[in-house]
Amino acid sequence: MRQSMAALLLIASLAACARENNAAPGALASNAAQSTAAPATAADPAAAASPEAAKGVGDLAAAAATQQEGSDLGATADSGESQLERIAALPSEGELPDGKWVPGKNYKVVSPAQPTNVAPGKVEVIEMFWYGCPHCYALDPAIESWRKNKPVHIEFVRVPVMWDQVHRAHARLFYTLKALGKLDELHTKVFDDIHENHNFLFVPNDPLATQRAQLQFAKENGVSEANFMQAYNSIAVQTSMLEADDLGRRYGIDAVPTFVIAGRYETDMAQAGGETNLFQLISDLAASEKHH
Repeated sequence: MRQSMAALLLIASLAACARENNAAPGALASNAAQSTAAPATAADPAAAASPEAAKGVGDLAAAAATQQEGSDLGATADSGESQLERIAALPSEGELPDGKWVPGKNYKVVSPAQPTNVAPGKVEVIEMFWYGCPHCYALDPAIESWRKNKPVHIEFVRVPVMWDQVHRAHARLFYTLKALGKLDELHTKVFDDIHENHNFLFVPNDPLATQRAQLQFAKENGVSEANFMQAYNSIAVQTSMLEADDLGRRYGIDAVPTFVIAGRYETDMAQAGGETNLFQLISDLAASEKHH
């Protein structure tokens, strides 16, 4: 049941966590169908689980489908602004070298620009992500490599999206590990546990079961129950989650992984034109801001 449930949840997550997911849903649905004993299909995932679990999967699938529309709490993707209103031309002094990158094609210009929280001389780069997103998981090794060799003026920050109960549950685990000083050590392991071990670290409509699953993960990785629960229920974690929710709304994040540079520019791998281009674009945008 656990493997069937995890596979179905991952099918739901794949439907809308990134823009470049054209062929993957069918392939994952086929794999999930082969790994379950019940005669369920991708079109009817609830058939493989109990009525209670089926309802949870249905709720999660609906939540995943809303990702292209933004938050489940009623905020639209562009916070009342049309897409055209959110795209503006770069000022002449901010044009990138050789016209390599085109605003409106390779990146969006956030209008109005949002304040950032970095030291003078630094440029903030945010990755909006979700642990359950297979695209975020696939890109994460490249992010880790880039993060270790990025220009010194770039301040890199991960921010989890907060669209629905599964996103909030994973965000709470992220900020709990951060509060414990364990994020660098366990960030990749969370991704691996979800996508390789099929332990989704989330139970639909059951916060206590979700908490137990996440606590068990932490204990298996050397965190004491007392320390985990203290951080899990801390004001610091709650505050971080509120701030993440606010950031996602202000930037109108409707898909992950999405990158925000200097509070002014948004891009992703599809817009940039591939993984290599993505990191070059981020560095170029950050460099253009550093010289302002």
